Amino acid sequence: MFEVLQEALGNAIRTLRGRGRLTEANMREGLKMVQQALLEADVSVPVVKQFVQRVAQQALGEKVLKSLNPTQQLVGIVYQELVNLMGPVDHRIHMRPHGGIVLLCGLQGSGKTTTCAKLARYLAQQNHRPLLVAADLQRPAAIDQLEVLGQKAGIPVFVDRQASDPLVVCRNALDYARRNDLNPLVVDTAGRLHVDEELMQQLTRLDTELAPDEVLFVVDAMTGQDAVNSAKAFNEALEIDGVILTKLDGDARGGAALSVKSVTGVPIKFIGVGEGIDALEEFHPDRMARRILGMGDILTLVEQARQKLDKEAMLRQQEAIQKGQFTLEHFRDLLSQVGRLGSVTRWLGLLPGMSQLSEFMGDEDAEVQLRRIRGIIDSMTPEERRDPKIIDRSRRRRIAAGAGVDQQEVSLLLKQFEGMADIMRRLSQMGMRGRLQAIQQLSQVLAANPTMTITKQKKGTGKRLTPEERARLRKLREREERRRRREEKRRHGN
Repeated sequence: MFEVLQEALGNAIRTLRGRGRLTEANMREGLKMVQQALLEADVSVPVVKQFVQRVAQQALGEKVLKSLNPTQQLVGIVYQELVNLMGPVDHRIHMRPHGGIVLLCGLQGSGKTTTCAKLARYLAQQNHRPLLVAADLQRPAAIDQLEVLGQKAGIPVFVDRQASDPLVVCRNALDYARRNDLNPLVVDTAGRLHVDEELMQQLTRLDTELAPDEVLFVVDAMTGQDAVNSAKAFNEALEIDGVILTKLDGDARGGAALSVKSVTGVPIKFIGVGEGIDALEEFHPDRMARRILGMGDILTLVEQARQKLDKEAMLRQQEAIQKGQFTLEHFRDLLSQVGRLGSVTRWLGLLPGMSQLSEFMGDEDAEVQLRRIRGIIDSMTPEERRDPKIIDRSRRRRIAAGAGVDQQEVSLLLKQFEGMADIMRRLSQMGMRGRLQAIQQLSQVLAANPTMTITKQKKGTGKRLTPEERARLRKLREREERRRRREEKRRHGN
């Protein structure tokens, strides 16, 4: 999600950080790179111009240019403007206590029928008793699809195969809902391959006659600016209350998410992040801005973990962390749990600083991704999993061969784990207030350096070595390494 935009913005920030000091000239150069990043992500041109203008007004101010850390301040300004661009958002589905109606509309192929089932499941988790209504009579397969999805989600589906008018279907569904104490109706309407007069007339009639509490427009994020244009057309005809952006788990560049609120004035309420019936999330502009800037999204990860993970197993993990124990064995068990959250690349992207590890995963299936990481850990001995510090070059070579991966992957996993374990241990020694402060400090560091690797906190020795002393130590380590290799050869030879 947003890989193109995330990489381009990261490059712009790294370029600025490499300068000795920020001036108005190189700040403008950095802003041009931000502008180019947004355009490459297929953000609407007028939106890009307004966005960069607002950032420039703040970033070129005397206070920022003379601050101790102007790069960090620039990231903060970009972050806040991203939040302003996509928000604010009210996720509540406003509806009557009885006879409530949520009408979903959109073009054919946007994932509207699947989204209906996802939304109904979301409402059921909010202690509602929704009824899915198959009012898409243009596509016969849509009725069968909604019945299958409703059964999978555990949501009743109202079907009237004899009716030829979607308005009649909806009225009959209202009667059925009242008799069975169901509320609200989640109505799946017909779509077309493009915006046309017939489609709009049918939707306008449903909107006028049914007076739905909420009209939500479902749009495919992968269509880029076409998504924004179609949202604008539907909003002019129906006055939609919110947008549901689907397929954000694919190759979407993010332009639609950044443009739709500014162009239409209608907020994105939900995002679809997978094919699963539970793959619907509330859209939080602040969290999305953090993801775009590579800061992670811990809150979303925690919410999903509460819903999907084995609470008893997670409690055992928590107890180990509280005791200051977090080994690769614990991490391996954690992977088995987190596999329930879906794509490994996706949840790694929610962890601050872990995006580099996800780059090795590519677009592999979640099961393959889990086996890849677990394969590395399983190729270690129990002693190595408990104490990764003993893993030297020869052990790393053996582990990589056993797991069928490159040594670079083993090294990166160990480096990231070392930083993660160090953070876990330090947090376990703090009270709640101290933990919050530590997490806040980590977020600030990641905000200034979005693509950083989480590394173990170094302990000062009280003395800075001279270049000669460092060279001498390096020679001693090399000599010790050669001696150890000779002993290994001698043992194998015997």
